[in-house]
Amino acid sequence: MEREVAWKQYDEAALTALEALAADYIEFISVNKTERECAAAAIAAAEDVGYDSLADCIAAGTPVGPGSKLWACAQGKAVILVHVGSEPMAAGLNILGAHIDSPRLDIKQNPLYEANDFALLDTHYYGGIKNYQWTALPLALHGVVAQTDGTVVEVNIGEDPADPVFCVTDLLPHLGAQQLDKKGSKVVEGEDLDVLVGNRPLVSTADPSDSSDIEKAEAPKDPVKALVLSLLADKYGIAEEDFLSAELEVVPAGRARDLGLDRSMVIGYGQDDRVCAYTSLAAQLALGDDVPARTAVCVLVDKEEIGSVGASGMASMFFENTIAEIMALAGEDGPLALRRALTRSRMLSSDVSAGFDPAYASVYEAKNSAYLGRGLVFNKYTGARGKSGSNDASAEYVALVRRIMDDAGVSFQTAELGRVDAGGGGTIAYIPAKYGMDVIDSGVAVLSMHAPWEVTSKADIYEAQRGYEAFLRDAS
Repeated sequence: MEREVAWKQYDEAALTALEALAADYIEFISVNKTERECAAAAIAAAEDVGYDSLADCIAAGTPVGPGSKLWACAQGKAVILVHVGSEPMAAGLNILGAHIDSPRLDIKQNPLYEANDFALLDTHYYGGIKNYQWTALPLALHGVVAQTDGTVVEVNIGEDPADPVFCVTDLLPHLGAQQLDKKGSKVVEGEDLDVLVGNRPLVSTADPSDSSDIEKAEAPKDPVKALVLSLLADKYGIAEEDFLSAELEVVPAGRARDLGLDRSMVIGYGQDDRVCAYTSLAAQLALGDDVPARTAVCVLVDKEEIGSVGASGMASMFFENTIAEIMALAGEDGPLALRRALTRSRMLSSDVSAGFDPAYASVYEAKNSAYLGRGLVFNKYTGARGKSGSNDASAEYVALVRRIMDDAGVSFQTAELGRVDAGGGGTIAYIPAKYGMDVIDSGVAVLSMHAPWEVTSKADIYEAQRGYEAFLRDAS
């Protein structure tokens, strides 16, 4: 049951739409490299097409009915968009769920130090990475610094062509014989992923002969660190103590780009899972002012890469509480109505799948793998080895999804995440499945997953958006 390459079916109109979507997607992932940035961008895009703040509606007691469009946000790092349908919400929702966090390096709370005339920031990696991939490439610093007076300072250094960038250094091969004998997981240790941020010392401008300037004339103990702190104070008003309440993320610097002489692919940071988050968002907003039969929901959550934990992860009460609040405004208040809505809902857990890579064919099972360019990928189950940690969609639900995709003319394929004993992985799917709703993993095939730069096919991005929109519009 080999699937046809999606590119073969496109006419000029489809190719034009595909390229327009890809260009918007490249812009989105180039500008939004953290969960905070993605959440803010999603809210701004939603408000542009008429979505209202759920918090404002609750405060005003605004009634909700068919056609109402609402957004909610958790800690600036997770977003839910709801487009209320014509049917009661208790009849069930059509839900797209993706995550907007990606593997990266997080700056520690006490990070800045000087060693041998270098200033460095100590990091703690986030999510599953190969440490050695993060050395010797340009890095940018994104995030926020919260100060005790309530001020929150946004930081973004390394993306503007005029900005400096940063890096994690690597060992030259001339001295690397012992390093290269180590296991791949040990070539670069986690504690060695420190980011180089300076080499120039702070030089006093005081007059040593002036007794009133005697304190200024004394050289600081760590002059390179002192200059870095001086620059941060001048540009951002940040003191060293402010690192204690900062969320600063180190990510690859630079824009996503077209890949290939045929420009058929995209290479960029954070495509796991922003390729599915973006296409889910685009599908939700594409409903416009149409009133779907079943309420359409787009969930963009944080912390999937570390287990979906915390107040902004899928395992929190954010999703359930948001739906409960909207149902109350719609006159469907009560715990039983909420339980019925969740149980009768259907969800596409929008997360990426491992694209077949001929360079590493031995870890894939070819006829049950995802291929770039063959459309939206459905994983009936994920998990590791014996399906550990997996959601396993029912046969009946898989058949329903197949029918929706076929009716909409969406190119799709099915896959597993590599050979049975090669490894595996999980998504958010098992979490909403606890309500009894039907959930299946669906997404875009990715090469070099979790590397600083990942690869996707423009055709798969296009088919994902089309498939997600068809699912939201389905009334069955």
